[in-house]
Amino acid sequence: MKILIVEDNMILCGLIEKWLQKAGYDVLTAIDEPGARCILKRNEVNMVLGDVRLPEGDGISLLEWMMRSKMEVPFIVMTDYACITDAVRAIKLGAKDYLQKPVHQEQLIELVHSMLKQPVIVRKERSFVERTSEAARKAASLARRVAPSDLSVMILGPSGSGKEVIAQMIHRYSDRRDKPFVAVNCGSIPNDLQASEFFGAVKGAFTGAVADRKGHFETANGGTLFLDEIGNMPYSMQILLLRVLQEKEFNPVGSDKVKRTDVRIISATNEDMKKAVEEGRFREDLYYRLAELEILQPPLKECKDDILPLAEFFRKEHSGRIRIKNEGFTEEAKACMLEYDWPGNVRELNAKIKRAVIVADNALLDVCDLGLENVDCNDNPDIRIIQEKERIRNLLDKNHGNVSKTAAELGCSRTALYKKMKKLDLK
Repeated sequence: MKILIVEDNMILCGLIEKWLQKAGYDVLTAIDEPGARCILKRNEVNMVLGDVRLPEGDGISLLEWMMRSKMEVPFIVMTDYACITDAVRAIKLGAKDYLQKPVHQEQLIELVHSMLKQPVIVRKERSFVERTSEAARKAASLARRVAPSDLSVMILGPSGSGKEVIAQMIHRYSDRRDKPFVAVNCGSIPNDLQASEFFGAVKGAFTGAVADRKGHFETANGGTLFLDEIGNMPYSMQILLLRVLQEKEFNPVGSDKVKRTDVRIISATNEDMKKAVEEGRFREDLYYRLAELEILQPPLKECKDDILPLAEFFRKEHSGRIRIKNEGFTEEAKACMLEYDWPGNVRELNAKIKRAVIVADNALLDVCDLGLENVDCNDNPDIRIIQEKERIRNLLDKNHGNVSKTAAELGCSRTALYKKMKKLDLK
């Protein structure tokens, strides 16, 4: 589980981060309200520990923003004695509890453990970059068209290609957009905990069940349940999942009480599911139930037109998040990004851009910043075409679509620019 700490005292922040990591939690940190908002928009967070007083904004205004954004995640206020009235106000607004400074390790861990007995997933306010390659546009178009229906969708594609982005797009354009979007990695749950993770459990159902807890089906009720790496789901769980999809009901582990569920299932995999069915690793009836429509998310190497727009999107995102100024990429860096095969797909591109933003010494991110020194950035004519298309698109965006201004900056006539745009399929 991930916990966000919003605290401008770096010593205290580091101390709390160390305590929580030792207790088994993933930790994100921010020093002010804008930074916290940025993290919450782009990450699944299970709890927020927020200081009342911050150098920019404060914990209460952050809490108010989260409530307006319908982020149903526990918020614990941290405050000193002089600001107890602010803590009381925060609790009235929806904060779950408060911690008085100086924060004590035992008290902190006990409170966090008690708050996170039940799984809570933040619905992320994700930003999307409009991909222009034909293969990616086809996938996005299918996602938008199927969104208003309740068809079960299976998204196919290699690891890191952005299958969850397609799932979130379907959720965003559906009638369930105001309900939870719960993402589950089926390959990360131990086999003996699968049932309790999906259906919940009552106190005493098994060793370690110290309280009743909700499962993913109850958490996602009314919304969308995204099952990533569905091919890794054990056979025993496949049987239980099929029953829930057919009957729309389930029993928490250790309980005779039947609970109804209304969720839309979107699944994703990088496996050949038909082969998995033939080999007996995946139930055929469940496969057809989950794959009423299949959407293929292509690998990045087949979507060269998307590489530079995605790189620019990630550059701005990471630069804004960690507040480092830079102005773009060198021409050689662009050429190398276009030439590279990206075996890790969009996930690898994102990671390399994040690294470059942090390590770069100059305003323009270069090949060495990206870790692409060994890529042969030759004078490929296809790359030159893509670069030219990217340059014109960027100028048109800068000039708000004004063709005359763009043509003047390119040193050509409007007629010549229109011909060039037509040739490059730029609308």
